[in-house]
Amino acid sequence: MINQIVTYMAKREFARSLKFEEGTSPELPSCNDEKQRLLYIHIPFCEELCPYCSFHRITFEKTIAKRYFNALRREIKIYREKDYKFKGIYVGGGTPTVLIDELAETLNLAREVFSVTDISVETNPNHLNSKNIEILQQSGVKRLSVGVQTFNDDLLKTIGRYDKYGSGKTIVERLKNTQGCFDTLNADMIFNFPGQTSEMLDADLAILLNLNMEQVTFYPLMISALTREIMGKTIGNVDFRGEEKLYKLIVRRLKNNYDFSSAWCFSRKRTLIDEYVVDYDEYAGLGSGAIGYLRGTCYSNTFDIAEYIASLEQGKLPLQASRKFDLHDQMSYDFMMKLFSTKLDITALQEKYNGKFLNTLWKEIAAFEIVRAFRYFPPYLHLTPRGHYLWVIMMREFFIAVNNFRDYCRKQAGIV
Repeated sequence: MINQIVTYMAKREFARSLKFEEGTSPELPSCNDEKQRLLYIHIPFCEELCPYCSFHRITFEKTIAKRYFNALRREIKIYREKDYKFKGIYVGGGTPTVLIDELAETLNLAREVFSVTDISVETNPNHLNSKNIEILQQSGVKRLSVGVQTFNDDLLKTIGRYDKYGSGKTIVERLKNTQGCFDTLNADMIFNFPGQTSEMLDADLAILLNLNMEQVTFYPLMISALTREIMGKTIGNVDFRGEEKLYKLIVRRLKNNYDFSSAWCFSRKRTLIDEYVVDYDEYAGLGSGAIGYLRGTCYSNTFDIAEYIASLEQGKLPLQASRKFDLHDQMSYDFMMKLFSTKLDITALQEKYNGKFLNTLWKEIAAFEIVRAFRYFPPYLHLTPRGHYLWVIMMREFFIAVNNFRDYCRKQAGIV
């Protein structure tokens, strides 16, 4: 019952908070502080489109992609002109390594104009070759995150990845050959696919433990309403009722070998994780369809790639929508994201909000305390085992809300 209540409340709250203002002309103000933020870069191209993915992506076409990367470098320069500072870069997609030389040129530009110390890039198993690895190393990439999803051949075929990326055995060999090339090699996994059994998941976990992966991220299946409808006709119906059982299996198998970096990220050493929203209070979103959070404002770039390119060729930022969070929304966002990393520094947030944090969110804190979601060891709130899964639910609903917003924007742009 508690799971259903948290799901309902999270769904309702995130649908409200991600209702962007329409009919406005968003603007990005110049920066007047020295705060180090994260630069998120979105590359929306994939060689083929996976049917379970709700992210903003289109089928790769080289000519358009080259123009896109050129526009992206223009966007980087605009943020520099507005005097923003960035310490880290996270490149997601899509498949960021689809044009490796263009990606390298983009990363090298960002390193020239910003004091970047951490760079993370996503890729797919078929891009794990010596040329790509060398170029990424030369471009300062410290962490490579590989979209594995599963090693089960039947499931890989069902979700349309077997022919693209090879068998589970092939993926294992590619991961083995890449280990030691970066500070951190992360395996991105997904659980709760339709038809995925505990036995299938347990076999995936055994392979990861045998590989001795430095970091593993196990995402619950997070799909928009539109993608869920499509999956129901092609792969099978999505059912969240078995999600907790699968999550508990993951925790049980990994907890003795890994530490929690977040509720669904498991690390042998503390490094930059996929959930950059945990490590950074603010982040800029660059690229078509990218979402950023700066100075209390959540904003989105246009999802129309032709419009994105045209705007930047004219020297304009391709902003589409924004929403200014009020103080309560900002505190709620910090509460959720910081606890997602498994602990929250109460003293730090009291200072950040001039002593108002506890007085403002006492109801939310009390509600989760009643269901024993966390324990208080001053100055931190620490998630309990029960709290870990409740935060998986909350973050799943958060990203589903983001995916629904993506679908809405793509429909408005005529690309759904």
